[in-house]
Amino acid sequence: MKKLAIIVYVLMTVALLGWAYYQAIYVAPNDAAQGEMFRIIYYHVPSASVAFLFFGISLVGSIGFLASRRDHAERAQMFDAWALAGAEVGVVFCSVVLVTGPLWGRRAWGMWWTWDARLTTTLVLWLIYVSYLLLRRFAAGPQVQTLAAVLGIFGALDVPIVYMSNRWWRTQHPAPVFGGGEGSGMDPAMLPAFLWNMLAWFAWGALILALRYRVEREHQKIAAEEAERALQS
Repeated sequence: MKKLAIIVYVLMTVALLGWAYYQAIYVAPNDAAQGEMFRIIYYHVPSASVAFLFFGISLVGSIGFLASRRDHAERAQMFDAWALAGAEVGVVFCSVVLVTGPLWGRRAWGMWWTWDARLTTTLVLWLIYVSYLLLRRFAAGPQVQTLAAVLGIFGALDVPIVYMSNRWWRTQHPAPVFGGGEGSGMDPAMLPAFLWNMLAWFAWGALILALRYRVEREHQKIAAEEAERALQS
């Protein structure tokens, strides 16, 4: 039954991604000012939203690990697996943001990059979590998980700064589409395609996150078994 549910979810996610693509490319109208280039928003914004969510999951996992590492070792490992999975998948989606943004900027602004508040804080966020993954991959020792958890918490502090940056400061980046005050919002004809893509990319991200968590838990079990055999030998 569990395997069937996974297969059904995967098929639904693939179908949803296809439908969202159709809505974004063929159904949604062109933007009056930007034309076809506006369609990148259907991938740029959902990717940023998923990245923020998964960095939030990494934050919760990091806090949970630090809170339970002394008294509940197994629970701490579960939290750590969620922290690592959230950071890893979050970096993937944040990378999509950092690629699609300059692609749009080159056409809209005539340049690939500018060091404004939104772009700079997003790059810093990406660098922090890449550093987190490098720490997890190459460092060794009993304190690696603890150091990574602290770094994961520190990195998550940048998420609200990225989100609020074009509200707090004047930036080259466009003003918020939603909740940006008077004049913000999206044309009703474009909104369905946007919402379908938000749903599709959240579903896809959740699938990757769950798979990455499962892989990490298997790695933890293998490492625990190897450590136990080393003690017995």
